[in-house]
Amino acid sequence: MNSPQSGIDMRDAFFDELYALAKNDPDVVLLSADMGAYSITQFKKDLPKQYINVGIAEQNMVSIAAGLALTGKKVFIYTIIPFVTMRCFEQIKVDLCCMNLPVTIVGVGPGLTYGSDGPTHHATQDIALMRTLPEITILNPSDPASTKEFCRQAYRSAGPVYVRIDKGVLPSIHSHTEDFTQGISELARGTDITIITTGIMAHAAIAIAEELKKNSINAGVADLYRIKPLNVKKLLEIAAVSKRIVTLEENTLVGAMGSAVCETLADNGRQTPVKRIGLPDDHCFECGTRETLHSFYYIDAGGIKNTILQWIRGNHGSGN
Repeated sequence: MNSPQSGIDMRDAFFDELYALAKNDPDVVLLSADMGAYSITQFKKDLPKQYINVGIAEQNMVSIAAGLALTGKKVFIYTIIPFVTMRCFEQIKVDLCCMNLPVTIVGVGPGLTYGSDGPTHHATQDIALMRTLPEITILNPSDPASTKEFCRQAYRSAGPVYVRIDKGVLPSIHSHTEDFTQGISELARGTDITIITTGIMAHAAIAIAEELKKNSINAGVADLYRIKPLNVKKLLEIAAVSKRIVTLEENTLVGAMGSAVCETLADNGRQTPVKRIGLPDDHCFECGTRETLHSFYYIDAGGIKNTILQWIRGNHGSGN
């Protein structure tokens, strides 16, 4: 496992990299649905012909992106996750995926990032929704190194890509020299249990694995940052090491990352017990910070640890 390093804002990590790419390639275009970020300021100032604010018209933004892509542009579109995925699902399906166009959907605020804004702003069902699109690649970075790399991967992609980026500063858990094309990284190996996680929850998983060792449980952690397409071979190799698997995510348990892991294990005849930890099949009408809501849903460090310990000491079922 890599030692944590000083982090940078996740949006800055992505858009600083995009700025560097765009300076060297005039075909890179960034569209925003009236959504800002500190790191976009320099992009707008230095590359005004490569930036378009379409206003609060997200569905139109997707269609504009498709048209630009058909002329040879490498298009990135950006706004809050629910507005660029659920609101635009038909446009993404028809305009981008059916034509397999190289447009990158950059959604900010995964999970309960916008905790005080209610269900309209919570991004807890987008992975389940976007997984249904055959052509899409789904990337969910957990730190600045993976965020920068996924900007480069999206730039090189010949088809549609969806990148979920967090707000705020996160420490590094990956090396900048890591091979992110694998789609999943084993951060620590555990023979008793492996926590397969994604996004910001990778940081919690690392801490929880250390706590479980104090309870004589050899716990490993795997960061599944490419949710689609899954690296089935690598996932099965990691899963084979442990007696049990826990999936941990800040998404609904219906159809998201944990479902993808269970589907993969089942389709390949694996009978390893799995415990999925995430958000219930419900809308969150509670109001509070992200941390407060994590505690409310028992996906804070203490809640996750207790859930895992109760599962190991009691039953072997799955579900939250």
